[in-house]
Amino acid sequence: MYRAYCLSKKGVTESIPFSKLPNVLVFKVRGKMFTATDITTFSGFSIKCVPETIDELRATYMAVQEPSYFSKNHWCNVVMDNSIPNEMLFNWLDISYKLVVTNLSKKIQLELKNM
Repeated sequence: MYRAYCLSKKGVTESIPFSKLPNVLVFKVRGKMFTATDITTFSGFSIKCVPETIDELRATYMAVQEPSYFSKNHWCNVVMDNSIPNEMLFNWLDISYKLVVTNLSKKIQLELKNM
């Protein structure tokens, strides 16, 4: 479900871009990453977050943790332990996607909107 949901978003591509991390699948919108996961275990996935909400998310949900490889000020790792409903997981993926899209040029944002 995770992969299909990510690929259903406008302008999204998937790749394995890190040579030292050959199991990490990354989803990008117009070249900018919004989520990543280890495809061998799918024990969790990383998402971009609103910086002001990160501490609250980590305090509220045990499954939301500091990421291993990304900035802890902008990213969280969500552990797939069945403690968080799918609807919330999809909402967090939506937020991550929107945060990336918001930082793209207005021209690219318009292109995505019209896809």
